[in-house]
Amino acid sequence: MNHLTSINPFFAARNSLPEPETFQPPRKREWAKLPRAPINASPVPHLTSLYHFDDDDQYGDRKYPGNCGGNLIKDLLRFFQSERVFDPMSGSGTCRDVCRDLSVECVSGDIHHGFDLCEPKEFFGEAARFERRSFDFVWIHPPYWRQKLYAADARDLSRCPTLDAFLQRYALALAHCAYVLKPGGILAVLMGDYIDRDEGFVPLTYHTKRLAFECGLRQHSTDIIRFGHGASSSKKVYRSSFIPGLHDHCMLFRKPTESL
Repeated sequence: MNHLTSINPFFAARNSLPEPETFQPPRKREWAKLPRAPINASPVPHLTSLYHFDDDDQYGDRKYPGNCGGNLIKDLLRFFQSERVFDPMSGSGTCRDVCRDLSVECVSGDIHHGFDLCEPKEFFGEAARFERRSFDFVWIHPPYWRQKLYAADARDLSRCPTLDAFLQRYALALAHCAYVLKPGGILAVLMGDYIDRDEGFVPLTYHTKRLAFECGLRQHSTDIIRFGHGASSSKKVYRSSFIPGLHDHCMLFRKPTESL
């Protein structure tokens, strides 16, 4: 037993893992039987708390980092019968494409084009671009902190140096989304948890709810667990042992009609 092994008795076992190329995914495809959804008056009956589309759709650019596909957005807009949508983190334009397909008005912006959702001047003051209570639906798919870097702009949420710095700016982003929502309007946030190299497990879904509640928003309904078909991590081989995350959360918040 060498010195390092005596300090950490798991070191030897971890070090003896086979080379990555010897790991093989299971050949047999297994299908999970999902619970039967109750019949109700929903205009989108297949929209439940478990959501998956493993086929590519025509919305946005699937090659864009973090692109989530547009089917979920489409189903949400049909469910809430939204008429005016705010898409402040447009990325490759997925939400905008969905709105065009549904003939729904959409106002988009993105850090790649100079718009910073976290900047108060965009929402307050004489030069503000966006008015209070302007939209009945807001869609955002924020960066999962520094899991992936999106823009070279230092203001980009994925460029925040620490988790605290990320959460401070993320709080501003959610507050500005709440500001432009009409009373009774819906904020939909697609977010996932992940393991950071320094911070360990980062519960971003928890922080999203905490910050949204601090803005005065209320949770509208159950989270929608979106299966992560096509995630780049699913194609990788890791030597470490962990429980892979194969989903993210679409959280739906409602702006109260009597406040804000």
